[in-house]
Amino acid sequence: MYLDEIQQDLQNVLMDYFQVVKFPKDSIFVVGCSTSEILGRWKGTNSSLKVGFMVFDTIRNILKERNINIAIQGCEHINRALLVERKVAEQNNLEFVSVVPSIHAGGGTQIAGYERMNDPVEVEHIEAFGGIDIGGTEIGMHIKFVQIPIRTMHNNVGEAKAVLLSSRPKLIGGVRARYDFSAENECEHTLKK
Repeated sequence: MYLDEIQQDLQNVLMDYFQVVKFPKDSIFVVGCSTSEILGRWKGTNSSLKVGFMVFDTIRNILKERNINIAIQGCEHINRALLVERKVAEQNNLEFVSVVPSIHAGGGTQIAGYERMNDPVEVEHIEAFGGIDIGGTEIGMHIKFVQIPIRTMHNNVGEAKAVLLSSRPKLIGGVRARYDFSAENECEHTLKK
């Protein structure tokens, strides 16, 4: 599969997502990506810098148009640390960790981010509004609770499955709770025991 076909797949998936999800300005979008899975191989066995750079550049350009910050999840060999711009980490009070990506500990997409970002840092944990998981990298731990899976018409990037998540505030309360405000919210009446 050629890079331009993979890039088109990725653009299609993200366009589907952003037609459905209204992402808050200046929030964080997590990217979990196995370049090996995109190429039809098992995770961590065929990491590709070419694919990593294409994925990073494509996603960053789409996010930049929407004023959304990118966070790239590393692989399990760096405990799924996330690469972000230092200013994003500081604005969100994120805890820095001491590690830098390599091809087999972080992956091709993290290396691309490290080389392309102005001032990259690794952080331990994020509570992002949403994100994309390309190839089963398990980004759910980095998405705010409550996570919402987003169905898209397109769901493959190369040979890898793409799963997209958004989030919403928790719905709290019992049988009396309401989730939309209307004139009915102000109606006074006696409650039965």
